[in-house]
Amino acid sequence: MDTTRRPATFSAAPFSAALARALLPAVALPFAAAADIARAQEFPARPVRIVIGFPAGGPADFFARTLAEPLSKQWAQPVIVDNRAGANGLIAAEFVLRAPADGHSLYLSSAGALVIQQHLQLKMPFETLVDFAPVSHVVSVPELLVAHPALPAASVKELVALARRRPGQITFASTSTGSMPHLAGEQFKAAAGIDITHVPFKGAAPAVTDVVAGHVQILFADLPILLPQVKGGKLRPLVLASNRRHPLLPDIPTTAETGMPGVLADNWYGVMVPVKTPAAIVARLNQSLVKTLQDPAVRTRLADQGAEATGGTPEQFAGSEQFAGFIRTEAARWGQVVKAAGLKPE
Repeated sequence: MDTTRRPATFSAAPFSAALARALLPAVALPFAAAADIARAQEFPARPVRIVIGFPAGGPADFFARTLAEPLSKQWAQPVIVDNRAGANGLIAAEFVLRAPADGHSLYLSSAGALVIQQHLQLKMPFETLVDFAPVSHVVSVPELLVAHPALPAASVKELVALARRRPGQITFASTSTGSMPHLAGEQFKAAAGIDITHVPFKGAAPAVTDVVAGHVQILFADLPILLPQVKGGKLRPLVLASNRRHPLLPDIPTTAETGMPGVLADNWYGVMVPVKTPAAIVARLNQSLVKTLQDPAVRTRLADQGAEATGGTPEQFAGSEQFAGFIRTEAARWGQVVKAAGLKPE
């Protein structure tokens, strides 16, 4: 019997298959990144939709349409403004999250849905920085308090005195429960120590319409939606919930000037996409938005309506501050306002 020791042999096939499986992620990653870059270079391949959570005629609608035309020219594709009103922007948010994460559905939202509603909803349909990727902060706009001209109050001081004489009788409108205008009203109510009654609407346009008609007496809202009515004498401006006066209304004081420095409600709007959108496409969207917001014609159109074009990379806003960090800071700040107002999640 041959007892010579022979070297052990191994099957090459199982080892090769195991090695291939182990190396597959490392090999696939560069190809996936290259595919994302290729898709970004081809983006957009079809019409792009800017989805907003409010009806036509409001500030969000104006901002979206201001962006849509120049973006359409850049991309050589139609850019459609899609109004999906309801639930203070949450319906629009859910629609975008259900859409393909390929950059063709953008969510343009105010602070309401992105940082305030999480403190007012028992069951939020999304987590802002978990389910969405920030693309760019686009616009900042102060909240202005206005009154119907028939209300016998020509100043904040007179309004506060009137409200104290008529507790619960003066009504204040908002664009919806939990919106920036609503919380501005709650801040004002607490700071002035008055009892006024909240009347929520489904968007800025119907709220302004009812205040102009005299059905509701006062309203905080984004400056752009109020300017035409103020200039036309249909609404009386009283105070800006900001720390600086506005060049379009230089005679209107700020809340700080009227003894209520804690009443601050500078609203803002940003563009978000589903978090699984490839980073290269997010970067392409950001570049396009920043270019649009730097366009003098766009900046002038926004400024003429009382809004300030901002913009920046997804990681950067207002210099060194991160946009995502800004969202977190705002969420914490408005959470404190909601708590102080005694509003409970529903």
